[in-house]
Amino acid sequence: MIADKGYSSRAIRAHLRRRGIRATIPERRDQRDGRARRGRAGGRPPAFDPVIYKRRNVVERCFNRLKQFRAIATRYDKTALSYQAMIDLATLTLWL
Repeated sequence: MIADKGYSSRAIRAHLRRRGIRATIPERRDQRDGRARRGRAGGRPPAFDPVIYKRRNVVERCFNRLKQFRAIATRYDKTALSYQAMIDLATLTLWL
């Protein structure tokens, strides 16, 4: 899972670890400083791979392009099936 700093918390990281999901989440500055203040008792920093984190940009840009379609951004469709169909049409339009 690749997420931004907003998802950096002990509870989220522990939940992902219990489920066997590897997380690439940058650590917030206040968490990093708090760990440094505690010294050895603060523990080691969570694993973070900057190369994998750069891939998150591709997903964010895709969401940005999809939200340019008004029907997707405002969710006009009443059923999940028609909303999925609109997403399929939008992705095909972007792909072509």
